Amino acid sequence: MSIRGDALDRLVIPDGTTVEEHDLVTDGNVIIGGLSTVEFGVRGRSVIVGERTVFGGSIESKTDCRLDMWCEVDGNVLVGADAYIGERAHVKGKLMVSGDLDIGDDVTIDEGFEASGWIVIRNPMPAIIYLFIYLSHMLRIGEEEAAQEMAAEFLDDDRPKQSAPLVIPRGSRVSDDTWQVSTNGVIGNNCRLHGNIRARRLDLGANNEVFGSLRTKRCISIGEGTRIHGDVTTRHGTVTIGKNAEILGDVSCGDLDLHEAARIDGSIRATGEMSISNETALSVGPELEPT
Repeated sequence: MSIRGDALDRLVIPDGTTVEEHDLVTDGNVIIGGLSTVEFGVRGRSVIVGERTVFGGSIESKTDCRLDMWCEVDGNVLVGADAYIGERAHVKGKLMVSGDLDIGDDVTIDEGFEASGWIVIRNPMPAIIYLFIYLSHMLRIGEEEAAQEMAAEFLDDDRPKQSAPLVIPRGSRVSDDTWQVSTNGVIGNNCRLHGNIRARRLDLGANNEVFGSLRTKRCISIGEGTRIHGDVTTRHGTVTIGKNAEILGDVSCGDLDLHEAARIDGSIRATGEMSISNETALSVGPELEPT
């Protein structure tokens, strides 16, 4: 992965991500852009959150957690290593930190906090700015190897799929009803998600289950064995449906590329060409960049 590109400008849901009792759960790191609303709790390895993001549940981070200014968490924040909380953040539950706590001014924690290490009260640098200033500085002084290691920790798609980061772009809204992003979206394999997904383009891997519809302006690719409990709609693009995939709703698109072993329970409306093949459709995971 090139660390000079913008790796945050798309929705990425890595392999094995699930929604469990209103928590969004992944094995890897979580990066959420500012001005977003996530009506779930979040559980991941490390959690980095941009400014003015609102959570509808608790945050659990196995290692570090960094919340920017004006974030609001409707639950607890449980951190397995160090925590960085920006000014005027509001945690409606407890803040429990196993390592050091770096906290800004006017932070409100309704049920108190505990930290096993040092506690420093100041204004921590915003999370995303911190990450990219660090990378820029390391590149400027010629430490590209160290910068690559830092980028790999959060963004590198060349690592094993189960370790890929979950990325929610800036200004997104995620809930049980709808995942609304203005960017492309990539969903890995073996995910179980709730909500209608709205994006510019969507690429889904194999053996996913989505309890909701898919709607895009551009193409939709659905991998082998994936089941969609809803309609699949694109305004102008092509819909590609792989082997043994199931669409429990209608399909509306420009062109349709359908595997002969796929199943569509509803009606099909294709304004362009429709083809049926016995070749497996491309299975796209977080390691591939959608166009």
